[in-house]
Parts: sequence; structure tokens; C-alpha cells
Amino acid sequence: MTKSELAKYKKLLIKVREAINGDINHIAKENLKSQRESSGDLSGYSFHMADMASDSYDRELSLNIAGGEQEIIYEIDDALKRMEEGKFGLCLSCDKKIPQKRLNAVPYAKYCIQCKSKEEKDK
Repeated sequence: MTKSELAKYKKLLIKVREAINGDINHIAKENLKSQRESSGDLSGYSFHMADMASDSYDRELSLNIAGGEQEIIYEIDDALKRMEEGKFGLCLSCDKKIPQKRLNAVPYAKYCIQCKSKEEKDK
């Protein structure tokens, strides 16, 4: 891979990481509010149990999404490390070059399509 291609992918990886960090920060900010603040009800009256359950479900879902996005950040950091080691763009399983079309879609890809398909099939 040429230096200009590596620079392009590094820039793309950093851009994706920043966007995901922004999403995670937004989710955390919204979910760390108290239930009263998030509902807009600042009165002293209690909530209905169904409302509390719904709010709890929404928070749990949002935090699960943030957890999944955190995994992508780890993958991006790993891709940046592989870039420094000169291994970026090579499949970790078969050592073949990962097609640029795949890297454009998933810049932090570790595996070529065939090896990724095999891994998913084995799970």
C-alpha cells in the first residue's frame, strides 16, 4: 500500500473514531441525567411504573449501543496500530491483501471477505 493510500485510510479512521466518540458522549450525556430531568417533570410526584420501565429499557438500549460503538473504537485503534507496524490492509488470517473496496466500507477490517465469512460461519 502506498504512503498516500495509508494517509487516506488513517485520516478516514480518525474521522470515524471522532464521530463515534461524539455519539458515545451524546448517549452518555443523555443517559446520565436523572429520570426527572429526562422526562421534563420536575414536580414532586412519583412516576408511573410503566413509564419508569420504559425509561429504563431506553437507557439500557442506549448504553448497549454505546458499548458496541466502543468496540468499533477498539477496532479502529487496532487498525492504526497495524498501520504503524506495516500490517494494515493485510488479512490477519490468510495474510492476503484486503481489497480496497472492503477497506473503503470498513476501514478497520482485519480480515478479507472470505476469512470473515468463514469466521462468522464457524460461530
